[in-house]
Amino acid sequence: TPTTVGKFVQEGFWRQPDTAALLIEHKSFTELLESLGCKVDVAPPVDGLVDAVYMHDPMIMTPHGAILLRMAKPVRSPEPAEFRKDLEGLGVPILGQLTDPAFADGGDKVWLDAKTLLIGHGYRTNQAGIDQVRALLAPHGVDVFSFDLPHYEGPSAVLHLMSVLSPIAHDKAVVYEPLAPVRLLQFLESRNISWFSVSEKEMLTQGSNILTIRPNVVVLAAGNPVIEAQLRAAGVEVHLFNGDNVAVKGDGGPTCLTAPLLRVSNHG
Repeated sequence: TPTTVGKFVQEGFWRQPDTAALLIEHKSFTELLESLGCKVDVAPPVDGLVDAVYMHDPMIMTPHGAILLRMAKPVRSPEPAEFRKDLEGLGVPILGQLTDPAFADGGDKVWLDAKTLLIGHGYRTNQAGIDQVRALLAPHGVDVFSFDLPHYEGPSAVLHLMSVLSPIAHDKAVVYEPLAPVRLLQFLESRNISWFSVSEKEMLTQGSNILTIRPNVVVLAAGNPVIEAQLRAAGVEVHLFNGDNVAVKGDGGPTCLTAPLLRVSNHG
């Protein structure tokens, strides 16, 4: 649940949201996920932690337990400890926790499959963070591939790997090409993953931050008609949510608002 108490602009670098609308949009988003068959556990708000609604970032969920992270953005540094309480309350096992000097955000990671994790190296995730995540996952046979992210708007802005890449199915994704690392695009090609290219206009309204519920069933922030039409034309089932305050004004999309804990295959 988003807090309505905190320095959204000064510390969070948000555009000032309508705090009443924050709660309404978050509730409707939760109801949409439940209507799509998701079991949703809603963590309580923490006053002052304006970014904590973006629960994707304080940890990396793996098939072997959660990895709690250390966050480079100062206002977010208390979040992993708060998240630990939520996870322990749900009985989620903890695989490990990053330690100084490591930093990492969950938004910088993308799972391609159970044995392949992609990580963006940028202002929110450093080399020590990548190394520690790799060390925690190596005993489980997970390959971790890192890709350098561009400067873009600098350290105070947010540019995650998931700002430029959203997997839609095992063989397709949405990509914002101008900020995508060349090696990342080459890697996707090597895995026979094709992609839809999102425009700058729609990238800025979270059109490249798409939550995949299951292959070819996605949640997209409303107001991105071009990428929406491309996905629908390719047979993707698209569900829209209005997140002008809870998503766009905080530079977080539907993926950022969730921390998937368990995915269960419908096949076998």
